[in-house]
Amino acid sequence: MNGYDLSRSFIDFSFENPNRIKPNHYALFFFAIEHCNRLGWKKVFGLPTTISMEVIGIKSYNTYSKTFNELVEFGFFKCFEKSKNQYSSNIIALSNFDKALDKALDKALIKHTSKQRESTRQSIDSINKQINKEQINKEQRTINNSLMTEIKISDLEDFEIEYFKISQAFQKVFIKNLEEKDAPTEKVRNAKFKEFTNPIRLMMQRDKITKEQLTQVFKFLESPEADFWKPIILSTEKLRKNFNQLILKSKTPNGIQNSKKAKFQYSENFKRSVFEKLQSQ
Repeated sequence: MNGYDLSRSFIDFSFENPNRIKPNHYALFFFAIEHCNRLGWKKVFGLPTTISMEVIGIKSYNTYSKTFNELVEFGFFKCFEKSKNQYSSNIIALSNFDKALDKALDKALIKHTSKQRESTRQSIDSINKQINKEQINKEQRTINNSLMTEIKISDLEDFEIEYFKISQAFQKVFIKNLEEKDAPTEKVRNAKFKEFTNPIRLMMQRDKITKEQLTQVFKFLESPEADFWKPIILSTEKLRKNFNQLILKSKTPNGIQNSKKAKFQYSENFKRSVFEKLQSQ
């Protein structure tokens, strides 16, 4: 269930039942979608009567109650508990109502477009082409599979921009570190948008890693003290897997344990074994 499907079903129903649908139905149903969205798309939730009336501009409780009951009757609301008065909430679930099986609105729009083309003798595909969920998903898949170097900020949704900028900064560091060792950079340069930005998103959303911590590790990977890690951390996925170790190393001077008791350095064999283990992950 999502807002697109719910609103599309409602508009299809409205087109087929113009004698039954009134502006109040639109106002209340779309406010319910917005309220559900802000609650994180809960299946069952309370729709507060007083707030709903204030938001959609209905002054009479009787008018509001009539509008609500009709939306239940039409099948757009499933009512689990009816409010007793205007100071309590109706407990409802949104229903993805879809009885307009022949999609009369779609047919009407197609028919109208065909007639308009015949009358004008002009191609107006770019104007009349209907944007649907499949087209949106196709566009998103295209972005996900695009190279990081091909992405423009204008291609992205607002919430994606920060993840992209952080991913892009790390990509440049990975390339720089490889170039310093005269190693091939093609794989990192050809990284795709989703595979590079998704780990950053998960780190910030799920792992609760802050931008300050990411900046600290970023600076560490730029420094000479990170020579051991530079051949290992060549993707944001590896960055996420090893982040705890990296953040600890970045907090110690010269990237080694800051302990007066530590009187030894790791042997080359030990370093090599750790390196091979990390590479095999």
